[in-house]
Amino acid sequence: MTSKTTDSRKALQQKFVQLIEQNQGIIYKVAHAYCKDPEDQKDLAQEIILQLWKSFENYSPEFKFSTWMYRICLNVSISHLRKKKVRDKHQASQDFRRAIIHRESSEPMEQEIKCLQQFVQQQKEIDKALLLLFLDGNSYAEIASILDVSTSNVGTKMSRLKEKLKIYLKTCN
Repeated sequence: MTSKTTDSRKALQQKFVQLIEQNQGIIYKVAHAYCKDPEDQKDLAQEIILQLWKSFENYSPEFKFSTWMYRICLNVSISHLRKKKVRDKHQASQDFRRAIIHRESSEPMEQEIKCLQQFVQQQKEIDKALLLLFLDGNSYAEIASILDVSTSNVGTKMSRLKEKLKIYLKTCN
């Protein structure tokens, strides 16, 4: 390998690490939504980072990095979940164990957060992705771009999910 190639590779690695550090919250948010067990979350996060690295040379800076990253994170997570379901088909109840952020306080807001997390985890794969992207502050247009669906489809699905969430929060303990 020439010194120019080595320098180019190092620059690429540095840029990748910088972008991952700036956007690492996306990885952990998605891993938390798709995996309940902390060890599974770590495994998924590693798998996501590996796939991001493998795809990084194909990333085009003309597109927003977080949009590109979300798309890969969600695709890897969905694939991971499908593989896990096949492995655990005889233990389906374990596929959807609850993941709760442990906090020391017992404020009412904490209970609402737990209920919201439970609601998100109970949704279908696409609805889970929609909710994560929406809760992360993405516009319907950004969500549509990331998930490769129409903006009106996002609006319709989000409207239905919000109604389901209202009902769920009323019954959540």
